[in-house]
Amino acid sequence: MTMGGAFGRGIAGLFALTMLAACPDPQVTAPEAPPVRPEPPAAPPAPTVTEPTAESAALGVFFQRLQNDLLAQGLLRGDGGGPDTPFTDTMLTRNFVRVALFDEYVLGNTGEFRAETTVSRLRRWEQPIRMSVEFGASVPLDQRSRDTNTISTYSNRLARLTGVPIRQTDTRANFHVMILNEGDKDGYDARLRELVPGIADATVRAFLNPPRGTLCLAIAFAEGDAASYARAVVLIRGEHPDLLRTACIHEELAQAMGLANDSPQARPSIFNDDEEFGLLTTHDELLLKILYDDRLSPGMSAAEAAPIAREIASELMGGES
Repeated sequence: MTMGGAFGRGIAGLFALTMLAACPDPQVTAPEAPPVRPEPPAAPPAPTVTEPTAESAALGVFFQRLQNDLLAQGLLRGDGGGPDTPFTDTMLTRNFVRVALFDEYVLGNTGEFRAETTVSRLRRWEQPIRMSVEFGASVPLDQRSRDTNTISTYSNRLARLTGVPIRQTDTRANFHVMILNEGDKDGYDARLRELVPGIADATVRAFLNPPRGTLCLAIAFAEGDAASYARAVVLIRGEHPDLLRTACIHEELAQAMGLANDSPQARPSIFNDDEEFGLLTTHDELLLKILYDDRLSPGMSAAEAAPIAREIASELMGGES
């Protein structure tokens, strides 16, 4: 409204100047009027930040201790792997099959996600990703700024690795990253149903109420029987300290691209529950390149995809078996 009003006033001023210049006094030179500039738009109001709940504050303390413990053990590495973590094209192929062609969780009868590895088929995005990032009301503004920048930089990296266009947007998003504190999730079930029409009640409950041991969560959805993704939702706990939160962003966004499972044999990798690596590794970049190679297609079984993946891995690794 401010820009429209200023523009209107600018147009009105110019119109008046034109009329004045068209009828000057023949004996007096009309003075030049100063240029009329539109008023700058008003800055949007800063979001209101609410106080975190006592439960959220306690979780913040718990997760800070967890991060400290992991770092003290030399975990959450961010070096991408090195001489201590060699792997061959055969190992890369094996890890790809376990990570991309199996599921990590099943939805239990009581509405909770249960860790259980099950065979699946190849899934990935075949359409551009429109990514939105939203924050719970109690997430501090400086944290929102850091996380927005982290997600923007990382999503650009994922786009380069996969060839899938990814852009940040606030409208018509199909990939939603939600950073919420515990108290922010109250009443969020309606928002989740708005983002994913037809989502099952059990999935809503499982997504919004994960056990404390679940640090973050991603769910990608296909339409009907399709094997290509149409929507994704990612939950990152806002209580995490910076490194743990960034680690969650790296793993969950990559998993929502189609690397859905973890494997204890995958190394160096974030797709391994031992938490040795916190940030996407060179090995993981190769997994994404294999997944989005045109020689593979959504819907392929492990038996169909494995020999093709072996060929791609050999090319990427220069034949190191």
